[in-house]
Amino acid sequence: MCRRVDIVRRVNVAMLIDLPSMICFDQTAVIDVDGTEVSYGELRAAISQTAGLLSSLGVTAGDRVGILGTNRVAFLEVVFGALALGATVVPMNYRAGKDEAAHLITDSGTKVLVAESRYSALIDSVRPASLEHVLLFDGDYPPRRDAAEPYELIEDVEDNSLCTLLYTSGTTSMPKGVMLKHGAITGYIMGTNECADGEDHGRTLLAAPLYHVAGLTSTLIALYSGRVVVMLSQFEGATWLAAVGRHQITHAFLVPTMLARLLDDPALSDTDLSCLQGVTYGAAPMPPSVIRRAIDVFPHTVAFSQSYGQTETTATVAVLDPDDHRIWEGSAEEQEVKLRRLRSVGKVLDDVEVQICDESDNLVPVNTPGEVWLRTFRSMDGYWGNPEKTRVTVDGSGWVHTGDLGYLDEEGYLFLSGRSGDMIIRGGENIAPEEVEAVLYEHPDVIEAAVVGLPDETWGERVVAAVVLRPGVGTDVIAAYARDHLASFKRPEEILIFEELPRTSTGKLVRRDLVPLVEERLG
Repeated sequence: MCRRVDIVRRVNVAMLIDLPSMICFDQTAVIDVDGTEVSYGELRAAISQTAGLLSSLGVTAGDRVGILGTNRVAFLEVVFGALALGATVVPMNYRAGKDEAAHLITDSGTKVLVAESRYSALIDSVRPASLEHVLLFDGDYPPRRDAAEPYELIEDVEDNSLCTLLYTSGTTSMPKGVMLKHGAITGYIMGTNECADGEDHGRTLLAAPLYHVAGLTSTLIALYSGRVVVMLSQFEGATWLAAVGRHQITHAFLVPTMLARLLDDPALSDTDLSCLQGVTYGAAPMPPSVIRRAIDVFPHTVAFSQSYGQTETTATVAVLDPDDHRIWEGSAEEQEVKLRRLRSVGKVLDDVEVQICDESDNLVPVNTPGEVWLRTFRSMDGYWGNPEKTRVTVDGSGWVHTGDLGYLDEEGYLFLSGRSGDMIIRGGENIAPEEVEAVLYEHPDVIEAAVVGLPDETWGERVVAAVVLRPGVGTDVIAAYARDHLASFKRPEEILIFEELPRTSTGKLVRRDLVPLVEERLG
């Protein structure tokens, strides 16, 4: 049996599948989207074949291998196969529009891209010279993998070796590549979880995309711990509910949007959820009304927990424990305390420091709002090719300036109260207003454009655009343009025409003044 590792040194993330495969060779590791069961031994063999294929294409340590597709076992083969060579994995958002896809491929310097055939035309239209090879999951990848010479080794890496680039939107016009190290990921997973021991540890239902840090790390944790990963290509409420019953799911991760959609799905009332042991939610603010409904509707045997973190901190940094969700237990006073704590994100983990600072970078007292700063060995190595933004986000003492506003109460619970910037978080996805505005400004009939996020119980926030247009132009024209040039989750759900937008004397948009104008217009 593997013991929990408190200090990890020189461990390639690919070892997270190699170690349990030695113990659980014949046990099921993953159930693919088509229902095919893949054992640890079969997955490890496919990874070796994939590593051999990538090596034959010239991939070596430090090269970037991109992945563009929905969840599937082959996605994991490419992740682990590339890492075994010491290469860097670049999972890409499959909902990216043309401009964003071009940025992801070019900015990362991806050498080999493995994608679904549905994205072939998109890739061809933006393909840079640096992209040497494109393989298709539903095309040439399977036969070429099977014909490749296996690469059985897992290359040694240093703790600070680059493991993955995970692209996340920020205040710039295009997503930034967050550089995560092997030591950060293995230290987090091996330091907080027991290795597989051959026993049955249940089944995790994966609905979060593998290009998101929550989807990736929850999968790594499950595989390392010996828990079967049941894959869904994408989230859909009825499909998720059916999978819980069919596969007797014990654990799941959901973003608040997913949980809200499940609560409104007609199939929920006919689904037996008694097999569920734990549901973790995170990646976006959880409306208190949604989690209270979930606690009421789901069996009380389900242990809810909330995880708060960022890509920049290698996922979870704070947790609201199951005990805090058992709002029906205790005295009336204790229940009231738990209801209040449901609005928090819990307490920071043992390997994380937290402090709340004002605009002058001074610590503030308990229960006083300020910006949330975090420090952990798991912090990112910086933003790929963007040292200026890196310096703004991570200071010289290693504190990550999260951009989240919040406060700590007397017992160390962290409450979030908004964002210091203007980031919109819709369904767990970060959307930079400037990114959407830049696209809208490309339309010749748009004179001015501004984007804000408004509260939404289902999605957390929804995207609303305020525009000044040339005479005679309607919002339908702009909406059609947005459909052609923006990923679906970034498209404005409402486009409102204004005669002018609030600006300072120097012409700077005053976004905080725009929000009430938009709210008034929408009623």
